[in-house]
Amino acid sequence: SSSSSSSSSAAAAVVLPASTNQALGIAQYAISFMNGSKPDDAVLEQTRRFYVDASLCGTSAIALKTNAPAVLAREALRYAVNDPTKGATFLGSSTLVMPEKAALVNGAAVREWDSNGTNFGYNPALNHTAGEFGHNDFYGVAVAACQMTGRSGADALLAMACIDEIRGRLAEVFSLKSYKVDHVVHGAIASAAVYGTLMGATAEQIEMAIGMVVAHHIPFRAIRAGKQLSDSKGSSAAISTEAAMQCVHRTMDGFLGPRDIFRNPEAIFRLFEGPGQMLQKVDGPVNREKADASPFDLHLSNSVRDYNNKKKKKKKRLERW
Repeated sequence: SSSSSSSSSAAAAVVLPASTNQALGIAQYAISFMNGSKPDDAVLEQTRRFYVDASLCGTSAIALKTNAPAVLAREALRYAVNDPTKGATFLGSSTLVMPEKAALVNGAAVREWDSNGTNFGYNPALNHTAGEFGHNDFYGVAVAACQMTGRSGADALLAMACIDEIRGRLAEVFSLKSYKVDHVVHGAIASAAVYGTLMGATAEQIEMAIGMVVAHHIPFRAIRAGKQLSDSKGSSAAISTEAAMQCVHRTMDGFLGPRDIFRNPEAIFRLFEGPGQMLQKVDGPVNREKADASPFDLHLSNSVRDYNNKKKKKKKRLERW
């Protein structure tokens, strides 16, 4: 399959129309971004600050032995590896473990206090106002991949910016929370794209990994509802990240996952918003159009400036800059 991505300014932005294979387009974007994009220094500095913020949140959660990070750290240590090209470390540990387990611990730790950075997908200039939100919980993906492949901190920072750009742009065009789907799905898609890129996957393998994430790993907001919140709330992004990385490993090993998932008529995007919509919000519009398309066009920036500048800090903080 192929993606007919177009670009109004090849150096600045990539537009993936609804009528194209956007999963493949995201994969191609991530590969291109990691092999030539040079965001402004101000963008990278802000990304670095968000990473430091998240790392301090995570380190303190582990140091204070909060429950979910401690449980998941014990689990990760059961998956220790000796080969540095196949293992990564997590916060507070020098033991190499399987990379998805390292990212699992780090993701749970940085979110434990509910205090690291938050973004809100709202871009009226493009009429992309879905208003989904998310957090800086996915940076462990970039760290693990760069650690295994011997890449630099600069590469890791660029990968973090790419993860943020993809999940931030998805948050502008599709509101998961409107359908009681947990917001971490966008981050899992971005994680699969960037992790696959760093690990040397082809665009088609990344496309299939994204397809597996969407087809097999959709968490609902039951995680955040009910009479008592559980560890699942703070670890939602971490668990989805672990799944995304496993999906990449499987497709790189030859597993054939679903292709062209954004146009799949029974995946969450068309299922909830059409074309050929099957489910709807109470008193909401219905898109019965018969078309081989996703519900939205997707704009991805190579400068990352728009999304990065829109990220906000929560008032509840462990550190102020």
